[in-house]
Amino acid sequence: MNRFIYSILLYLLFPLLVIYLAVRAIKSPDYRGRWGERFGLTSLKGSDLLIHSVSMGETLAAIPLIRAIQQAHPRLTITVTTTSPTGSAEVIKAFGDSVQHCYLPFDLPFSVRRFLKQVNPQYCIIMETELWPNLIHQASRCGIKLMLANARLSEKSASQYQKQITLSQPMLQSLDSIAAQSQQAADRFIALGVSADRVEVCGSLKFDLTIADDKREQAKALRQQWRSVTCPVWIAGSVHPGEFDAILAAHRHLLTIAPDALLIMVPRHPEKFDAAASKISDAGFTLARRSLKEGVDGATQVLLGDTMGELLTFYGAADQAFVGGTLIENGGHNPLEPAALGLPVFVGPHHWDFAEITGLLNEAGALQVISSAEELATALVRNFEDKSAYQVASKAGLRVVEANKGALQKQFSLANRLIAFE
Repeated sequence: MNRFIYSILLYLLFPLLVIYLAVRAIKSPDYRGRWGERFGLTSLKGSDLLIHSVSMGETLAAIPLIRAIQQAHPRLTITVTTTSPTGSAEVIKAFGDSVQHCYLPFDLPFSVRRFLKQVNPQYCIIMETELWPNLIHQASRCGIKLMLANARLSEKSASQYQKQITLSQPMLQSLDSIAAQSQQAADRFIALGVSADRVEVCGSLKFDLTIADDKREQAKALRQQWRSVTCPVWIAGSVHPGEFDAILAAHRHLLTIAPDALLIMVPRHPEKFDAAASKISDAGFTLARRSLKEGVDGATQVLLGDTMGELLTFYGAADQAFVGGTLIENGGHNPLEPAALGLPVFVGPHHWDFAEITGLLNEAGALQVISSAEELATALVRNFEDKSAYQVASKAGLRVVEANKGALQKQFSLANRLIAFE
């Protein structure tokens, strides 16, 4: 497939894109507005720099980089785009009116052309893996300098790119610089035809996370409200519907060993909050919903974290963490936040989106890959009963995070090379 055929297919799928937005709007109020932005049909001001930060995880990683750029280039005008309401909320919370913000339009040629004509950036920084053929093509045609920041490329994704090499190679070769998270990712980009002098291994921005003292104190206060420090508390963060049953089965087993144990269950998507609540209640657990401000007492077995922006606080209030999107074929979510808080971490086998990070934590003894509810329950019980094993895993995670910091400065330097603004 080349870009022309790809574009024709997108035009043919246009009605399905509208249906997709309508279905998402039914499930989640956050998708009911701003449709014009999805098709490049909104009025925007021109900016010097365009940064696409995708969803919440990528946005949180991008925020320190954007702030560093703002500080170094105070006269630089910036537009930050996302594709999800959660990412949008993080941009607004972090930057307010200091940047222009909107959704990135679908990769339809007319939408992308209109969007780029209005914003008219000189430079574009794209986070992680969010590469769209028409966006890259049109930006390159306009002479926009392109950087892929915090770039990751799993073996699976590289194989998919290789199968569509006539579409992917021109796109990848249009990038002026790639800040790869790992040597493995860098090698995969080069194997796909990117010039080696355009690829630099910088590490992952996610290692440079800073957990504010007030977040830690808030987490500590919540833990004291919910449970004694001697009572087991574990969290299943960013979980998907296909994982709900396994998480609850593991917790049921833990309760037979520790009847005062508490599970904090945090679904990945807001539209799944009610489904999660029904699943927990139908399974016979005593439930408290965070969104309803329901109190957590000694009888509460599961707290549903059905609010936005509190996952980090919930991690800080727990003893151990399972990171979701890994017991189903999703690719997983970031295990670094719980590791940085000193929690032993568990993931399922489908963690390819964070393969390098997971590998580092696993090799250090901070993370364990499990494949079933039974394995998860056994591992949870072991760490709760064996304080020595718990401490080994806890300290290992802290060491890995500390040892791999420094990506922010490296990627900022690469961005500065891209931006010849002042």
